[in-house]
Amino acid sequence: MIVKTLQTILGSQDAVKADTWTSRRLLLAKDGVGFSLHDTVMYKGTETFMWYKNHIEAVYCIEGEGELEEVETGTRYTISAGTLYTLNGHEKHIMRPKEDMRMICVFNPPVTGRETHDENGVYPLITEPDTPS
Repeated sequence: MIVKTLQTILGSQDAVKADTWTSRRLLLAKDGVGFSLHDTVMYKGTETFMWYKNHIEAVYCIEGEGELEEVETGTRYTISAGTLYTLNGHEKHIMRPKEDMRMICVFNPPVTGRETHDENGVYPLITEPDTPS
């Protein structure tokens, strides 16, 4: 059994901060559960280009509002508390928060916690050699 609190993640190496977001990584590859779980805050007035070429991501918004754009089609969606979106086709996308947004994100395969977006918006596929079975 794994029990953690957000408070224990804050200020630790599992709270990864970028210019447009902070990701509090609650479950990681090292936890051996087959996915990773993040509590992410995206900042009002920013724009983040992302492309999860190596992962499937599901995102559930629990606070705030913003606009999600699917880059290849130009389709735009309003994302607000209670909205889920899943990047099951590895879609390139841009998030534009109109206010701070808090999201619960699940990644498969799980991330290790060391990933940040590269120049193409991609998380590299990093594996954890000693994950529990």
